[in-house]
Amino acid sequence: MHVGIAVNPVAGMGGRVGLKGTDGKVAEAVERGAEPRAPDRAKRMLDRLAAVAPETRVSVAADPMGESIVREAGFDPVRVVDPFDGEGAESAAPPEPTETTAAHTAAVVRAFAGIDGDGDSTEGRDPVDLVLFVGGDGTAADVADALEGTDVPMLGVPAGVKVYSSVFAVSPEDAAEVAASFSRTERREVMDIDEDAYREGEVNPTLRGVAHVPVAEDLQSSKQTASGTVESLAEGVAADIRERDGEGVTFVLGPGSTVGAIKEELGFDPSPIGVDVWRDGEVIAYDATEAEILDALGEENVVVVSPIGGQGFVFGRGNPQISPAVIRRCDLRIVASRAKLDDVRALRVDTDDPDLDAELAGWVRVRVGKFETRMMKIV
Repeated sequence: MHVGIAVNPVAGMGGRVGLKGTDGKVAEAVERGAEPRAPDRAKRMLDRLAAVAPETRVSVAADPMGESIVREAGFDPVRVVDPFDGEGAESAAPPEPTETTAAHTAAVVRAFAGIDGDGDSTEGRDPVDLVLFVGGDGTAADVADALEGTDVPMLGVPAGVKVYSSVFAVSPEDAAEVAASFSRTERREVMDIDEDAYREGEVNPTLRGVAHVPVAEDLQSSKQTASGTVESLAEGVAADIRERDGEGVTFVLGPGSTVGAIKEELGFDPSPIGVDVWRDGEVIAYDATEAEILDALGEENVVVVSPIGGQGFVFGRGNPQISPAVIRRCDLRIVASRAKLDDVRALRVDTDDPDLDAELAGWVRVRVGKFETRMMKIV
């Protein structure tokens, strides 16, 4: 197996600081104290790949797009491209991660596929069998664009805030397993959304392309919009929350339309796809970042979240503000309409903390109505 590994080093940086994405917001994310997420996700994938397929041939791009991380995992990669060549190359230090752009990703992927900027084959270059990229939907769209017209498949290691496309493995470790074992591919959709509209609460995924992707069970589905009413569910959950008013219980209310209905039932306008914090009858943090949530927590805390329709993710997609540090200080309450649960086989978590993911795994009770619950398994 010959794989090309491309890391978007800024993917997902905007999540925990409340930006719901990093497209066009890298500088603001840095100002808010955001830290890179993608390198750790890449390391997890590479550690598993080294364990299950140590003989894998690896092609890489120069740092900060993956070379050092690949070497640290024990591989002896071949650098096939420096996407920054000619951009201050006289400096001994690699560019800053925040300097990477979609054009750099495209240059890397074309080099992996053995084609030049015009789409022509590059003489003497051995195309990879698979492009393994680390990023989110925007990165996926850039990779798919660069591979258009080729048969080279792609597979994503999820590291973005919003991961709507069906070209991603469920986790970094699953990406390595799929890369090491797949024998055929299928065409899958690459979806992306307008992040500015997303920040205003409008979620309108658009088709950005169709790509060859390995056939495997450990790939996530495209995100689906839930159907069915949540009025009675919201009424029941809101009533339970009001019963705790005056007791000092802090409720961390996640994003999404289902929990949004609960917020409206409590009597306030929810932040657009944001996390709001409620205690003793009032909102104490609106559209909160991870740091603001942690500051708001008290002695008794409850996090209320709803899985993503079609995918089943409870944590790790669209709500990175609810970080492992937050989750470990909260009791978990999962809510969902019956229609949403009918579309998922199991619930999933991808918190960036494998130990926490393991702790969360198992059977949980999901509130589906004013009083009704359903047992679902987190896998």
